[in-house]
Amino acid sequence: MLSFERLQKYGHEEVVFFSDPATNLKVIIAIHNTVLGPSLGGTRMWPYESEEAALTDVLRLSRGMTYKAAVTGLPLGGGKAVIIGDPEKDKSEAFFRSYGKFIETLNGRYVTAEDVNITVEDMEHVYKETTFVTGIAKDHGGSGNPAPYTALGVFRGIEASLLKVFGDKSPKGKVFAIQGAGEVGHRLGKLLVEGGAKIFVSDINKKKLDHFIETVPGSEIVGVDEIYDVDCDVYTPAALGGTVNEFTIPRLKCKIIAGPANNQLARPEHGDMLREKGILYAPDYLINAGGLINVSLEFEGWSHEKSVKKVNSIFDTTLEIFKISESENIPIYKAADHLAEKRIEEGRAFRDRFINTATPLFPGRGR
Repeated sequence: MLSFERLQKYGHEEVVFFSDPATNLKVIIAIHNTVLGPSLGGTRMWPYESEEAALTDVLRLSRGMTYKAAVTGLPLGGGKAVIIGDPEKDKSEAFFRSYGKFIETLNGRYVTAEDVNITVEDMEHVYKETTFVTGIAKDHGGSGNPAPYTALGVFRGIEASLLKVFGDKSPKGKVFAIQGAGEVGHRLGKLLVEGGAKIFVSDINKKKLDHFIETVPGSEIVGVDEIYDVDCDVYTPAALGGTVNEFTIPRLKCKIIAGPANNQLARPEHGDMLREKGILYAPDYLINAGGLINVSLEFEGWSHEKSVKKVNSIFDTTLEIFKISESENIPIYKAADHLAEKRIEEGRAFRDRFINTATPLFPGRGR
């Protein structure tokens, strides 16, 4: 299941399995790259069908975090954590405090935050045992829930995509098929509707769907599988990854794919298929970087105004990647990777030439 060959194939530095039988905590932390700084990435809780599925997810997600930090110019590396469990049944203060103790043993090589099925309240319990955590309550010097900033960044990426395809960045009159009615998808839906868009939405969770419909005016529910067949301008993956694949691409009736989900392309070659079909793909790890940008500012002193200003830069970076794709005649996903890898190599060269020491660790937050 896990081997040095597998780690080296994707460039991972470290993968750690933690277990606490007393709380039934089962977590995998993957540190992909610390060239530009300590690895930072959220914790995801999900009832994975197997340990292999959890491992595959954390390896992909952590690598994506490295590229996300690099492409947005942050002094951070990439890491991620996945907890195998049912978020409706397994959570407790002891559960997350145990997790915080495990994070503390990594001595700052990995800094965590919220991700799927994890809340600010959960992170508050983690914070009781370690300072290597971001996205905690503002009362404790954190920035709180990163979801609003993730949604804002995706919205800016969508604006850039609309400008590229239609010559106008406004979502007014455009139709969006949002796959996932979770917190980020919901916030994004509200931004789009406020801008004059029409929304179709799907989710496996009826409670989330009901809340979406009640609070996003004019939105309509479609079936979980029917979302791929909606005649729309933008398909917006806002749930788990891998939904853009050889089975769904032939069904898509959109001109743009842009959304907050991670790892939307099931495999890299699916980015080539999108290019052949004439569908513009906004790189997921760029346009969903608003949450990471927001929590990263806690290192230097967070403010809402500072966060919004930096998150807004996703618009320009998205357009820059579209230009790279055109000038180098390569698919957009490769253009994004090239920009990220260039910044990582520049960071490596600087570190080796002028510092020549191990990556400095995140000092933690004073209590």
